[in-house]
Amino acid sequence: MMAVILAGGKGTRLKPFTMAIPKPLLPLGDVPILEILLKQLARAGFTRIVMTLGHMAPVFQAYFGDGARLGLKISYVIEEEPLGTAGPLRLIPDLEENFLVMNGDLLTTLDFRRLLQFHCQNKAWGTISLQKRTVHIDYGVIRAADDGTLAEYVEKPTIPYEVSMGINVLNRNCAPFIPPSGKYDMPQLMGDMRQAGHRVMCYRPDCYWKDIGRFDDYQEASADFEADANRFIPPHH
Repeated sequence: MMAVILAGGKGTRLKPFTMAIPKPLLPLGDVPILEILLKQLARAGFTRIVMTLGHMAPVFQAYFGDGARLGLKISYVIEEEPLGTAGPLRLIPDLEENFLVMNGDLLTTLDFRRLLQFHCQNKAWGTISLQKRTVHIDYGVIRAADDGTLAEYVEKPTIPYEVSMGINVLNRNCAPFIPPSGKYDMPQLMGDMRQAGHRVMCYRPDCYWKDIGRFDDYQEASADFEADANRFIPPHH
C-alpha cells in the first residue's frame, strides 16, 4: 500500500519554531509529528511512502533516509515552487491504483487501512476524511423574509459543520485532472472529478484528530500525546 505525505509547507503560523525545524518534524514528546504518522502507517500495512518536500527538504531526507529503520520504503519528490496539495502528484511515477494522500503535520488515531477499504468498496475516485466541528455564535441570529418580516430568531446558536482532516484517498485515474504545471489543490481536484461525474466519497471516522497548524493546537496535541503515547503508537507485543 502506498501513501503520499505532503510536507512542503513553511509552517509560517508556527514561527519562530519552524525557522529551524520544519513543521512536520516538530516533536510531540520526544517524537517528531511525522515519525508518529509513519509508524502508524507502517502498523496499518503501508510499505511505500512518497514525501513531497519544499522548505528544508534536506532535513527530512537526512532524518528519515530510505525509511528502512521504520520498515518502510521512503522516496522523495522536491517541489521547486509550491504546487499546492494535489499538484505534487504529477511528479510521482508509478502511482498505485488507490493510494493515501495526507498532510504531514497532524495527529490522529484514524484507522488508515479501514479508510482505504471504504474507498475501494465504494469504487470511488476520491475519498475525503471528515471531522465534526461546531461554531458558537455569541449573538442572536436572525433570518428575515424577503418582505422584511421576521422568519426566524435563534439566540446564540451552535452551528455544526464538517471539515476535511487533510487525509484523502485517490484512485490513479485522478492523474489526468491535474494540470501539467502550476499550483493545484485537493479541493479543486475533488470538485473537478465530481463535476465530471466520478464518485467522490466522504468518510466519517470516529477518531481523534488535531491539525497542528497553530501554536494552541500544537500545545494541545503535545499534551494529548504525552498523556497517552500508546493511544497513538501502540507498543509492539
